[in-house]
Amino acid sequence: MTQLLLDRFESPIGDILLVSDGQRLNAIDFGDYEHRMLGLLQAHHKNLTLQPADNPGGLSDRLRAYFSGELGAIQGLPVDPAGTEFQQQVWRSLLTIPCGEVWSYGDLAKQLGKPGAARAVGLANSKNPISVVVPCHRVVGANGKLTGYAGGLERKRWLLHHEGAALPGADEGMIQQSLF
Repeated sequence: MTQLLLDRFESPIGDILLVSDGQRLNAIDFGDYEHRMLGLLQAHHKNLTLQPADNPGGLSDRLRAYFSGELGAIQGLPVDPAGTEFQQQVWRSLLTIPCGEVWSYGDLAKQLGKPGAARAVGLANSKNPISVVVPCHRVVGANGKLTGYAGGLERKRWLLHHEGAALPGADEGMIQQSLF
């Protein structure tokens, strides 16, 4: 049996679900995607139970600080995402994308030494269980346009704007409006 801790709190882009073993992050997702998060966790943790906890290991406070404008607050947070070896490689590579920058799926594939694997990288990116901290939102299409994000493109746009990333053709008014 695997027991993990679950905290729920509000953010500017909706309710956040943070799952931790008390020291490391195992998952972060949005409240309206709880079913997806549970599915990703249960695929790798048999007999999973989630126990409510307030700010496990201080991790929730670090994420709240990020949402309040302290972008470096999530840098270096300990993560333990469950996934295949290839997914793990992709997620580790995501952690190297600097805040405020965006890479294409092709850039990420090249970083991994697999330049022809942009589609496989995109699929692994979509299975990232630790949203925001493992910054899958910093990956865009080859043409620089926003493409898929498990939490929705409006959240992706908000996160990139929050981090100061330049987005080609972005509508500033749309980005700055409150989403939820």
